[in-house]
Parts: sequence; structure tokens; C-alpha cells
Amino acid sequence: MFKKSALNNDLNSGSKFSNTQVTEEKQAPEEADIKLVDNKDKKFMKAVMETNKGTIEIEFSTATPKTVENFTKLAKEGFYDGVKFHRVIKGFMVQGGDPLTKDDSQAAMWGTGGPGYKFADEITSTNKNDVGTISMANAGPNTNGSQFFINTAANNFLDTKHTVFGKVVKGMDVVAAIENTKTGAGDRPVEAVVIKGITLE
Repeated sequence: MFKKSALNNDLNSGSKFSNTQVTEEKQAPEEADIKLVDNKDKKFMKAVMETNKGTIEIEFSTATPKTVENFTKLAKEGFYDGVKFHRVIKGFMVQGGDPLTKDDSQAAMWGTGGPGYKFADEITSTNKNDVGTISMANAGPNTNGSQFFINTAANNFLDTKHTVFGKVVKGMDVVAAIENTKTGAGDRPVEAVVIKGITLE
């Protein structure tokens, strides 16, 4: 669940999304024993994501400590700096977090990249892919890496498949601007939408 101050690879359910997938690595490396440290001390409870469309503030869930720790670890390392939102579907979600998107020569592989390891889902009865939540993209159970998506609709048919680890508490207008950007083949934005950096609070 979220703090009181907050607003509260298989998309195969529902005809609208029957031919779409929220994808991570197609062939993830052998599962790594990355020994993530639980975020139980609440060291970081918010991420401020600067994009070329504006700023998005995300408050982390207290129900997904491993997932939050992974995201904050990568953010602290600068992993997401320069990464693009490579997949945008209006009325559904905006997806980013693939390091391959830093390199335009790797465009054919965008959507398949990750940090070089995968880790387990943290899905509980409170896991809800509601509007404005941020969730892990994956290629099936327990294949989380670095890719994530922000729900721009209530996508609750994903609740048992994708770990929700935070919620946008400021900047949904920026998310809407990303959602409404013109896209081409593969739901890819025609003009790059780039994460400039992420700071943690």
C-alpha cells in the first residue's frame, strides 16, 4: 500500500489489447542471486523523474520493498539517464526503462534490454494496476529487470502479472503528454521521449 499522502509479457486479457504485450527481455539471463536489500527503512520513498516533457514524481509502495530497492539502485547508478520511453499506447500505458534505447543503432532490439539479471514478482492482494501507477514490465512470471510502465488507464487485468511498485503523485499532465505523443511502428514515439535523470527523496 501507499503512504496516506499519496493518491491512493502478456497482455492477453481484453480484446483491445489482445495483440499487445508489455515486454521486458525476450531471453532473460539465468536468474541472478542479486540479494536486493529490502527498502523497509524507507530510505527512499519518492523518485523525481526528469524527462524532456517535464517532471514526474512517483511515490513508492511499501508493499514491494525488493522492487523499490531494484529501481532505486538503478536510479542511483544513473542507469535510467538517457533512456527513452520506447512504447506508448494511448488509453493504456507508457513504457520505458530499456538501456538499449540509449543507442539508436540498436533500435531493432528496443524493448528487449535490461540490467543483466531478473528478479521475482512481488504481487499481493493489494496489487492494483490503477490509473497513474507504475508497474514492472516483464516477459512472464519472475522476469523483472529494469523496464517499467505507467498505467494511463485502469488495467486491472494485469494485477496478477505485473508488480505495481509506486504511483504518480505529481506530473500526470506530463504522463498525458507522453501518452499523446505521435507514434509510429511498434507504438514507438516519433519524437524521442527521454528520461534525463532520476533523483531520490
